[in-house]
Amino acid sequence: MTTQAAVNDSESIDFDAIKNLTSEEAKAVDQLIINELSSDVILINQMSHYIIGSGGKRLRPMLLLLTAKALGKVSDDHLVLAAVIEFIHTATLLHDDVVDESDLRRGKDSANAVWGNAASVLVGDYLYSSAFEMMVRTNNMRVMEILSTTTTAIAEGEVLQLLNCNNPDTTEQKYLEVIARKTAILFSAATRLAAVLAGSDKVAEDSLALYGQQLGVAFQLIDDALDYKSTTEDLGKNLGDDLAEGKPTLPLIYAISHGTESQAKVIVDAITQGSRDAFNEVYDIVISTKAIEYTEKCAEDAAQKAIAALDCLPKSESKDALIALAKFSVQRDH
Repeated sequence: MTTQAAVNDSESIDFDAIKNLTSEEAKAVDQLIINELSSDVILINQMSHYIIGSGGKRLRPMLLLLTAKALGKVSDDHLVLAAVIEFIHTATLLHDDVVDESDLRRGKDSANAVWGNAASVLVGDYLYSSAFEMMVRTNNMRVMEILSTTTTAIAEGEVLQLLNCNNPDTTEQKYLEVIARKTAILFSAATRLAAVLAGSDKVAEDSLALYGQQLGVAFQLIDDALDYKSTTEDLGKNLGDDLAEGKPTLPLIYAISHGTESQAKVIVDAITQGSRDAFNEVYDIVISTKAIEYTEKCAEDAAQKAIAALDCLPKSESKDALIALAKFSVQRDH
């Protein structure tokens, strides 16, 4: 399937067709990652290769590469920053799994389940520091400013999420603030960095950053929905993990405010206790209140905002792929 076909056929968007547009550049990024993971500390090598090589969509580096292509060409600095973005993302996964006490990631045992929490935190720190070491090579203060601001915001998002855990009074606005900082900002950094390296003006840079931000919001909201409509095999993690961790995600927030008093109490108690025991009952309430449909509608709205932000780009195959990616973000099942 061509990328153009993927854009036109909203029912059968082929993610691989989008990914193939940057396949050669992605190979170069993967080689950079392998080279940078080389350490004389054996445990660092083992854990880094385990999580980097455990699959995943490589979505954030692909976003940077696609945006660079849409703006003209992919430079060596684009390749370096694509690897940096993946390192930062991987570091956050290592830390997240420790905080969330997760034992499954991308369908495999999480790193902390294999090597323990202490090793996961320390290797996550190693990946963070390696990312900053790499970004310095671009010799671009604007790049370093964007990435340092981004990592600070991610940490703030993590702390905000921690504060919201087991708090059923979390509002939709507060939840959206968490995902804007914790998840969407790294998407936004990827597209903004591509624009900065291409020498784009401020209007184009901000528009592309908005595309990344809204795309990230759409992806996270669909992740929230999939926790109640996917399978463990497709999702790569246990269903009900968010509930077990006491996370008040959007489907739960909506169901609390739109269910009956007794239904709301079931969800409030489940969030407060952070238990998977009530998952089946909560699932039925989430479905009956149409919380999934609401969450998906919010994701679709974000995806449309992302697509509108691409008006700053000239027509190209890469722009079509970015549009298709926004559509894919709300149609995926894993």
